[in-house]
Amino acid sequence: MRRSQTSLQPPSIDLFSPSEQRLVRQLRTPALVQAWLNQLPYNKELKPVGETLRSFRGVLQHNTAHCLEAALFAAVVLEQHGYPPLLLSFQSICLLDHVIFVYQAGGRWGSIARSRDPGLHGRKPVFESARELAQSYFDPYIDGEGCIKGFVVVNLGEELPRYNWRFSQRNVWKVEQLLIDYPHHRLKVDWQRRRAIRAKYLAFRQAYPDHKPLKYEGRETWKPLPPEFNAPGYERDWV
Repeated sequence: MRRSQTSLQPPSIDLFSPSEQRLVRQLRTPALVQAWLNQLPYNKELKPVGETLRSFRGVLQHNTAHCLEAALFAAVVLEQHGYPPLLLSFQSICLLDHVIFVYQAGGRWGSIARSRDPGLHGRKPVFESARELAQSYFDPYIDGEGCIKGFVVVNLGEELPRYNWRFSQRNVWKVEQLLIDYPHHRLKVDWQRRRAIRAKYLAFRQAYPDHKPLKYEGRETWKPLPPEFNAPGYERDWV
């Protein structure tokens, strides 16, 4: 069924509260949205609350966000500035997936993201394709178990035109299920590279249990990181 053009339009700014409107107008670029999310405490989904999937409005009310909540926040804000609400979903061999907001600037792809791992944050808009952007996350995704095996870009405005993923006061689990069910494009897995990086990662974590590695190839394409990864003495060499 062909969707009406009306359903694909971003919501009127009048649907935002006055304080939300001020923030949306302030966060007019992807760089500003990434910087705002960087200062937000990461949602570790601790008990008694447990797992959540909050909308843009829920993120503001609770002042915390995990990766998918941050991606939804970015989608809602930047939709008001002309960017389509595109999420890129990763599939991992360990089933611990990651979601980021993606956009194009000057024909190049970039991203906005929040994570407990420094290498899974945003990227500058320097990539020729969504696949190339996704591939830039391959090395930093590797830990004791994880490794990217697939990705897909989904336009929430097209796929969930009548679902309240922007302002709902409840968890918006339908977004997560959509991304889980959506057919992903396979990424070529370099198993030899994966083994080498995994060994380096585990050795690093054993030597520096309070740190996450930062010195990956392609670091120059990363957006600025949250403060916890910029503290004096945080960055360490591979062991």
